[in-house]
Amino acid sequence: METIARRGLMFVLSSPSGAGKTTIARRLLEEDTGIAPSISHTTREKRRGEVDGKDYHFVDKDTFGRMRDQGAFLEWAVVFDNYYGTTRAPVEQALQGGRDVLFDVDWQGATALRESAKDDVVSVFVLPPSAGALEERLKTRAQDSDEVVSRRMRGASNEIQHWDEYDYVVVNFDVDRSAAAVHAILAAERLKRARLTGLDGYVQGLLKQL
Repeated sequence: METIARRGLMFVLSSPSGAGKTTIARRLLEEDTGIAPSISHTTREKRRGEVDGKDYHFVDKDTFGRMRDQGAFLEWAVVFDNYYGTTRAPVEQALQGGRDVLFDVDWQGATALRESAKDDVVSVFVLPPSAGALEERLKTRAQDSDEVVSRRMRGASNEIQHWDEYDYVVVNFDVDRSAAAVHAILAAERLKRARLTGLDGYVQGLLKQL
């Protein structure tokens, strides 16, 4: 299939923990081969079923600190006493090659990415249908203690206060509809004229044929 060369984009998904962002991100990656996940470095412990190098690069705080000081990260943040960071080199290589990169980050990470990458970033905030639904999801996930669930609920208020900093907002009443909405956002952003680096040449060639 003929395509027009374009620059890739950084597709950012954020939400309070438990709002369904990870499920939506997984759907997007399964159904769209044109986007790949950004694999962050983190100092937190692995959860059950997570794989080093696939879900995260798990490192200790000393290693993370050295990488940060060397300028290896596009963005980094502290979330619930753990460090998270996105390495710069693989993302820049992907964008130049016309490939899209998916970021599952909090509002701090989204802000840092916007500051460092500007027009390359498209951001979506996922809201839960209610506070009760958010708490229930955190409890049934069965990966965190009651204390951690309580901390995440307290943190949700701070996270949600940044909703208006995002390009798009999706309220996750239904995960199928929400995933479809996120697909539509990505499809539209890929067609923006400014990202189609080969469009000028294509149009000039087209005009010569007329």
